Amino acid sequence: MKALDIIRNLSLERKRERFPNVPAYGIVAPNYSDKDANGLTKCIIDYFRLNGGYAVRINTQGQYNEKLGKWTKSTTKRGTADVHACLNGIHYSIEVKIGRDTLSEYQTETQEQVRAAGGRYYVAKDFQDFYNWINQRREGLNE
Repeated sequence: MKALDIIRNLSLERKRERFPNVPAYGIVAPNYSDKDANGLTKCIIDYFRLNGGYAVRINTQGQYNEKLGKWTKSTTKRGTADVHACLNGIHYSIEVKIGRDTLSEYQTETQEQVRAAGGRYYVAKDFQDFYNWINQRREGLNE
């Protein structure tokens, strides 16, 4: 079974548990896609949450200030990964890259720092590869 189908089924199962009085036909199946960065990020965050973990999307973009008429810089450290998560006491930093997008110098530095601190860092290009990677680590096959 494909990873997108697995996450969709798991999400649907959790909805049924959460709303036991709603008939099965009344529960809308979630839509998951990893074709763009927003969709892939949602898949990854939901994976952690649906498996008992914590996950949050990190916004590193500056904000537009209408009064000043210009963009203000973000206070988030440059190179910070898109998703920070914790599952079974292990920290995960996940950088989402779609298409030909590659890590910046700052992101490579962050990757090294996270790994040196004992966390796990992954560059996700699609959900199937992320799913395979995380499950190998959860099963202890590849630290």
